[in-house]
Amino acid sequence: HIITAVIGSGVLSLAWAIAQLGWVAGPATLIIFSLITLFTSTLLADAYRHPDPVTGQRNYTYMDAVRAHLGGLKVRFCGVAQYSNLVGVTVGYTITASISMEMVRGSKCFHGKDKCHASTTLDMVVFGCIQLILCQVPNFHNLSRLSILAAVMSLTYSLIGLGLSIVKVASGTKLNEGGETRTTSATVSEAQRLWRIFQAIGDIAFAYAYSTVLIEIQDTLKSSPAENKTMKRASLVGISTTTIFYLLCGCVGYAAFGEDAPGDLLSGTGFNHPVWLLNVANVCVAIHLIGAYQVFAQPIFSFVETSCRQRWPEVKFVSTDHQITIPFLGGMSFHVNWFRVVWRSAYVAVTTVLAMVLPFFNVFLGLIGAVSFWPLTVYFPIEMYIARAKIPKFSVSWMCLQALSFVCLLISLIAAAGSVEGLVQSLKTYHPFKNEA
Repeated sequence: HIITAVIGSGVLSLAWAIAQLGWVAGPATLIIFSLITLFTSTLLADAYRHPDPVTGQRNYTYMDAVRAHLGGLKVRFCGVAQYSNLVGVTVGYTITASISMEMVRGSKCFHGKDKCHASTTLDMVVFGCIQLILCQVPNFHNLSRLSILAAVMSLTYSLIGLGLSIVKVASGTKLNEGGETRTTSATVSEAQRLWRIFQAIGDIAFAYAYSTVLIEIQDTLKSSPAENKTMKRASLVGISTTTIFYLLCGCVGYAAFGEDAPGDLLSGTGFNHPVWLLNVANVCVAIHLIGAYQVFAQPIFSFVETSCRQRWPEVKFVSTDHQITIPFLGGMSFHVNWFRVVWRSAYVAVTTVLAMVLPFFNVFLGLIGAVSFWPLTVYFPIEMYIARAKIPKFSVSWMCLQALSFVCLLISLIAAAGSVEGLVQSLKTYHPFKNEA
């Protein structure tokens, strides 16, 4: 689940992000984000139970953990931040998967000499139809096989992108000679360069969009050994593994393309050959995001369905499951809840339409990462730790933790500003449902 959540479509934009930041600042930013995510994930793992991290009462969701440790308006703030982020991620994954599907469907055009004028709208519809079926999986506990497949796919396309970049460098492409700062084209103004740097920070933040589902993932663990100990080890292995992949893919991709590194490493503006291998990579991207969509959507489904059952327990449409027998399959049956069918189908339809309206890969990922990084990855884990450990105000520990939170807030605001500016620029030349893939 961790690798499926962390190694997402964000890895495809890291070469572009490092191209904006340069050889020193780019890898350093990646490492800093990984260390912050690992540190706060450790704090968040201890918040799964309350008041004791080993024997306390379970908190089944991120909001439950915030409610138990902090309470008040912070619970609502957490809910808005978390579920807005999860919706944004599912929309972003729809965009990314559709681009990869279109790359496969039109591979002869994209990797040939002719310019392509193809829309990803059809591919988004196909992706949405697949999710209409998969979203009926009852909960997180039933996603293990799908998540394993998605993790394998993510590692596969990351390795293909890395391998193609290495081949491109080895074939004679010179490393960018910008030294510690990137060299930029004369056509890019100083203001545009600054906005791109801000947006690149948001892209890197999105690449570590993991804390939003940490509690929900931890809830799938058994209680022996203690869930927080298992989760901390899993976070260390998962985040370390993904950071190594990120550094390799981002740095080698930048070495291969220099300042012309594409926003999506496997897109038509990236590699052109071999076509069959690029098709394999893009198929892997699509399969991975089919599973990753569910990892990020299941907490939303669970929250809405649990809230509705608690509010209207007497309404059979909401609370009753119906057993349906499948003919010709030996009497096999499964349980259907009509509210779940309607609500989840409506959610998939809405996210698909939103993806059609805003098909901007890089900008959208950067905005999601920027908006969610501070509150969900940094602020709430730190505040819950302070409350649980009863750290006195203005003590050395309290001051250090608050300083970290404040710096991360500034980073999020800067990255959000860059992504919003990029979104505004993209909208100036965009016509809905007629986008080029």
